[in-house]
Amino acid sequence: MPNRGEGMREPKIVAMVLAGGEGTRLMPLTAERSKPAVPFGGRYRIVDFVLSNLVNSGIHAIYILVQYKSQSLIEHIRNGWAFSPLVPAHFITVVPPQMREGPEWFQGTADAVYQNINLIEPNDPDLVAVFGADHVYRMDVRAMARFHLERDADVTISALPVPVDEARSFGVIETDAQGRVTAFDEKPSHPKEMPGRPGMAYVSMGNYLFSTGVMLDGVRSACKAGDKDFGRHVLPRLANTHRVYAYDFSSNTVPGIRPYEEPAYWRDVGTIDQYYKANLDTLGAQPRLDLYNARWPIRSSHYQGPIAHFVRASIEDSDIASGASIRDATVRRSLIRREVHIEDDVEIEDSIILDFCHLRRGARVRRAIVDRYNTIERGVRLGYDVEQDRARHHVTDSGIVVVTKGPYPTDTRGY
Repeated sequence: MPNRGEGMREPKIVAMVLAGGEGTRLMPLTAERSKPAVPFGGRYRIVDFVLSNLVNSGIHAIYILVQYKSQSLIEHIRNGWAFSPLVPAHFITVVPPQMREGPEWFQGTADAVYQNINLIEPNDPDLVAVFGADHVYRMDVRAMARFHLERDADVTISALPVPVDEARSFGVIETDAQGRVTAFDEKPSHPKEMPGRPGMAYVSMGNYLFSTGVMLDGVRSACKAGDKDFGRHVLPRLANTHRVYAYDFSSNTVPGIRPYEEPAYWRDVGTIDQYYKANLDTLGAQPRLDLYNARWPIRSSHYQGPIAHFVRASIEDSDIASGASIRDATVRRSLIRREVHIEDDVEIEDSIILDFCHLRRGARVRRAIVDRYNTIERGVRLGYDVEQDRARHHVTDSGIVVVTKGPYPTDTRGY
């Protein structure tokens, strides 16, 4: 380990990004792709946030552990996240289940890391970052690492307060006055409130920093005992035997944040409604999450295609991606991704139109998510009649219409 205190060198960190989740609550957007591969904003995918945070924090040794419906994610990583092979210590490598312990796929988060211990040991890191790949946020991981080292921690868990009603979906943490974890309860039915903050619970964000030896011993012991998950098994046990601390994410800052943004913005985007709201949080003159930040860029794949093209258009508080073509149409508070073709007299409001869609003359789309490769035919109305929408599409309880992914096109319009 690096020497602590004044003059402390930066620790060597290897990251294990857990990107294998099915994302069942995000159906139908995850019908053919994993949750980390789901598109977000005007040009990103959800996985781009964790990878950008790691790279911006100077962590360049990254393994991405994939599992369910991973082909789209694998292609995205290959096209957008390749490092030069001239620097061996800089890599982003996709790792499917190796099945070293038998024919099973990863049985849990700890099992995923356990099956890939052989990748960690040759790098000889000081710390191992085990991060999820399915959240939207910005984080300087170096600040979390400094917190870890200053407290001589064995494990550090990034955490933040959330309303108790939402805490049932997370690991709930109890700490002492110094931030040391005294209890860890994964997805409790009755989350414990924070002292002095009624109605709020302190929850894990699913991002962990381990001192390497502690992590290796912890996952080996857990998996030998048949325990497969960090939140349910490894962390509660380590909290009783080791120095486990909670890092308050609200104290984390990255360069370039503007005064109007929500401090410590973090969203789980685990449901359609949460995903929809987070996308719209990027819009407007003062967005809650402003992605125009050159000092902390969110990187993604490099699109090779035409620029956006407008014949005539009325556009308000919207993002229009490269290759989009808009004739005499109206777009309000919406995200239009690449190579979306919008014909005359189309109106789109409070909606997300994913790549390579075609909206024909007179279509009306309101409070909808239209997945890739769809054609919305002339005069079709989405988001105006709940019963009619529900007969044809998925509709959330709040009324968001989701049009499932269309057939892959056979023409040659740049698909």
